[in-house]
Amino acid sequence: MSLPAQYARGSGALRRRGQPAAALAAALLGFFVITLDALVVNVALPAIRTDLGGGISGLQWVIDGYTLMFAALLLSAGSLSDRIGARRSFGLGLAVFVAASAACGLSPSLPVLIAARLVQGAGAAAMMPTSLALIREAYTDPVKRARAVALWAVGGAVASAAGPAAGGAASLISWRMIFFINLPVGLAALLLLSRTAYSPRQPAPFDVTGQVSAVIAMSALTFATIEAGEHGFTAPPVWAAAVLTLLATAVFVRVQSRAAHPMVPLGLLRRRTVVISCSAGFAFMAGFYGMVFLFSLYLQQQRGLSALATGTAFVPMTMLSAFINPLSARAAERFGPRIPIAFGLFLMTAGLIALAAVPGSTPTWALALLMLPVGMGGPLAMPPTTALLVNSVPARQTGTASGVFNTSRQLGGAIAVAVFGALIADPAHMLTGVRTSLLLAAAVVGAAAVAACFLRPDMDHPTGPGLDPAPSQNQTGGSEQHTSTPVPRTVKDTG
Repeated sequence: MSLPAQYARGSGALRRRGQPAAALAAALLGFFVITLDALVVNVALPAIRTDLGGGISGLQWVIDGYTLMFAALLLSAGSLSDRIGARRSFGLGLAVFVAASAACGLSPSLPVLIAARLVQGAGAAAMMPTSLALIREAYTDPVKRARAVALWAVGGAVASAAGPAAGGAASLISWRMIFFINLPVGLAALLLLSRTAYSPRQPAPFDVTGQVSAVIAMSALTFATIEAGEHGFTAPPVWAAAVLTLLATAVFVRVQSRAAHPMVPLGLLRRRTVVISCSAGFAFMAGFYGMVFLFSLYLQQQRGLSALATGTAFVPMTMLSAFINPLSARAAERFGPRIPIAFGLFLMTAGLIALAAVPGSTPTWALALLMLPVGMGGPLAMPPTTALLVNSVPARQTGTASGVFNTSRQLGGAIAVAVFGALIADPAHMLTGVRTSLLLAAAVVGAAAVAACFLRPDMDHPTGPGLDPAPSQNQTGGSEQHTSTPVPRTVKDTG
């Protein structure tokens, strides 16, 4: 039998020759470094500024360069996985990520560091959906696959819990160490990947115009926000970036409405459950990662804490988040998804308001305790939000919906860093900027919490109007028919 014929039959022979445990370990390590780099850099920002120079806008791009490319390229990462296979796509993304991490650690200047972070985000985007595709291909039994996904989620939970503290500890040697950490982990994942089976390839269209316009729109919006904080809203570059954002967004919408195989079917965005779920994801990232960004700078620049002490202040919150994350699925099964989603978001809102309201003389240990509601709210809300989103669309569009959801999450973090960085740019009024930012984050999360109260599991039936009935490519490494693959009742959050 020829190789293409083997692929047409699902590549069962190839899959059996691989090692499922190796695929799971590679996927877990990949997810670990992706999540780690979303948090570990925050604590090292003051050290980066001291060594490489630059203002607050430069530090914002160190964070947002990674997040923006991650968010924008997630939309088409599934098509890449379909075309070249999940194994090859994951390996390519991981190799790019490791090389970019080395470039980050060796960066001689801030512009070089930002450029390397952009490449690092592109590698992460290629890895994220294919990490789950590797597990799906390696484990054909649904029960074993569910257990494997649960273990995969542990990688993100551990990285989230360890990120700030690891950044602080590594900074005792040099801020460059936070990037060199990725090298042995990434190389180990590549070695494990060599022991996995080859993935099938499928023809998949690639929406070049849609992808390019999405990258331009997101980048221009972030640039406009960051530059407005440094030069004011009337500065010509800010206006030019705002106009470019509108033009690129218009092109994206037009292309998606007319393309035979759009990255984001607009009918998907007419579903209330999808819109509310994506809004909740956006709000969560704006509140959680925005808060970590704010206090990473405030505790070091205004209170004089070391990087290690600052990272340690986040440990109670991140450890609690890792503990609560698996419990949220049980809460959703018992009470339905709406209650833990709304309650978690309202809890985050209360925590953000409390942090904004306390006096500037509040001890650091008290601030760490006040961060706990923020750390509890996200893990309560996000896993049932993800599960509800997946269950509200046809199985053939699960990957697409997941890509849109994760893009909205990453975009929420990027916009938060851009806006909050502008508000704390003046060192003389940093505390005021921190409070204003926290209240703004609370307003966004609170609005999402109110919207979540109107969620119903049966609000959007998967066979309802507004969706193209023809099969479409998903974002997890293959196309699925709605009747062929049952959607799991709960899905772990992606951290």
